[in-house]
Amino acid sequence: MLKQSILMLALATLATSCATSMVKSSPKQSSLPELQRVGVKFKNVLRLPEFETTPAAVKATADQTMAAANAALDQIGKLPPGKVNFTNTIGALDGIGFLTSGAMNRLYLIKETSTNAAMREAATDAVKRLQEWGVGLDYREDVYRAVKAYADTQPQLVGEEAKLLADTMRDYRRAGLALPKPQRDEVERLRKELASVSTDFDSNINQAQKGIKLTKAELDGAPDSLLDAPGIKTGADEYTVMVNVTWQYLAVMEHVKSEAVRQRMLTEQNRLALAENVPLVEKILGLRDNIAKRLGYANWADYQIEVKMAKNGKTAIAFEEKLRDGLQPKFDAELAEFRKLKVAETGDPNAQINLWDWRYYADQLKKTKYNVDGEQLRVYFPMQRVLDGMFAIYQRIFGVTFAQLDPPYQWVDGLQLWAVTDTPTGEPLGFFYLDLFPREGKFHHFAMFPIIDGKRLVDGTYQRPVISLVCNFPPPSGDKPSLLDHDSVETLFHEFGHAMHAILTRAQFTRFAGTSVPGDFVEAPSQMLENWTWDKKVLDSFAADYRDPSKKIPPEILDQLQAAKYATYGSHYRRQLSFGLMDLYLHTQITAANATNAIPLANATLNQTFLPVPEGTAFIAYLGHFTGYDAGYYGYAWADAIAADMATVFENSPGGYYDVETGRRLREEIYSKGNARDVNESIEKFLGRPRSIEPFLKKIGAQPQK
Repeated sequence: MLKQSILMLALATLATSCATSMVKSSPKQSSLPELQRVGVKFKNVLRLPEFETTPAAVKATADQTMAAANAALDQIGKLPPGKVNFTNTIGALDGIGFLTSGAMNRLYLIKETSTNAAMREAATDAVKRLQEWGVGLDYREDVYRAVKAYADTQPQLVGEEAKLLADTMRDYRRAGLALPKPQRDEVERLRKELASVSTDFDSNINQAQKGIKLTKAELDGAPDSLLDAPGIKTGADEYTVMVNVTWQYLAVMEHVKSEAVRQRMLTEQNRLALAENVPLVEKILGLRDNIAKRLGYANWADYQIEVKMAKNGKTAIAFEEKLRDGLQPKFDAELAEFRKLKVAETGDPNAQINLWDWRYYADQLKKTKYNVDGEQLRVYFPMQRVLDGMFAIYQRIFGVTFAQLDPPYQWVDGLQLWAVTDTPTGEPLGFFYLDLFPREGKFHHFAMFPIIDGKRLVDGTYQRPVISLVCNFPPPSGDKPSLLDHDSVETLFHEFGHAMHAILTRAQFTRFAGTSVPGDFVEAPSQMLENWTWDKKVLDSFAADYRDPSKKIPPEILDQLQAAKYATYGSHYRRQLSFGLMDLYLHTQITAANATNAIPLANATLNQTFLPVPEGTAFIAYLGHFTGYDAGYYGYAWADAIAADMATVFENSPGGYYDVETGRRLREEIYSKGNARDVNESIEKFLGRPRSIEPFLKKIGAQPQK
């Protein structure tokens, strides 16, 4: 989850989840007041957010936040050149960022999770206003003069302070402060317009819904977890499946035998928000290119990637194309395997694999060649046991303790609140909420949402973080608990990695805290933790048949499951690369003048890199990453390469995935540092050597490219 600088990047959209747990809480730290008292000893501030509960309060928060920030900026702008110092310029800007991010984080969470449509609408409007206002912060000439006056003194700073000054001046340049005022004003206007249109794009996705009514016969092959889920059966022989609810969509695409049903599901999903968002895609791409060129960049990709590890669009494209070509033999072989299965099932010797087929036949391959039925594995993953097991593992490797608290405020029934403390010292480190199940109007996927960021305050105390894990697990049904498939277990371990990254921060400035790292690195620590869900020893610590907990996953099934996963890695990564290349091609080739070519280019890239999309669809109109990871989707594969390398440190350690010493090094060198130093240095300190792409290429079966 990437959290961008709120002052320099227009309050960018923040995108970067049980009954009582078996994890035992410390009786001395089981309440907020007690945690706060203990926190004083460590000079830590422990507080929970005060959420707005009415549309009027949402509006007031936005108004008050802007007023308070403007007043603080006025104080910086009034400083005479001889009175400037780090604290009243660069440090003060970070303090304003902390103030505004706290409000923005809360309102964005309300926008994505509130059970009240009026609250979501009010929060959407407030977020848009804050984003537009946030763009203007970069263009306060009085503030820039004061900051530049301090920078011109060439202060001898070190560590985080030196990095914060350098990054601040770089971002003023990127905002156009070096341009003549008329040009600078136009960039500001364009950025405000971009922020507003981007918020509309996101809201259209969140509001997009489509239910498909099907008979029991049409759903032949569908798992009981779908058929028996609340709200699915809507008539005597009628089942309504929501294509915008991820777990329902995947249940059909992976298991339903009818090709016509699968085709209909995929086509409808690829048409979600199409009418509303296709014009916005064209407008957004034109605005981005216009802004980039006015700032002196060749294209938006170069502008966005300058601050990341890849540095420019050319490097990112070369990385993605190298993987694409290296995976071609494996991808072709997998499609051939899928086609054999389809020929055998349909009796059509000319049958071809279509976009709506690959998930189904990948699952069939697991069942036939590898004798793995993902649905049958659900019985081993009741959600509560998975949560308990994951908690126990993360507590061990990170040296922390989780304790459940009663949340003073719940935005939905069943919301959970947990405190995190350092196990050796008892130091309180922060809090996380768990919002577990899908509902109307809620964010559709899985994500970690920051709420209160970590920061060293002016009085020397440290504000500890608060986050929310927003999930969409299948709800319990009848006498069955919520049962997860292995993919969901993997996703949970991943997203909770983001939570730990946020909470374990020791960065002094909000700008560098938690997951505020380069966008092509932010996923790496969490992607690495997905490896835990494939280890027999790890799984045996929590995965057990909910009907008979003495029954564990048989080792041969896990071996087969892993073999099946690697058997379809070519398809998995070619699909991911199709999104990454589509994103990069759009942000290097589309301008305001040729914006109508955006959808044809997007679809052509998807067709050529993965499988042809249905006619009359525009998947990018429903791709939330278009506004959160623009010119940055390549970062998933880039981070995967780093994650594979980092995982080898655990794999080669005495304790494997439970190795405490390696876990502490991960916490100290990666998680606690955030972006307080160059992430290349953090990675090498954790690895104990320069990083390598070889573990990743070996893992995915890509052939080396010259």
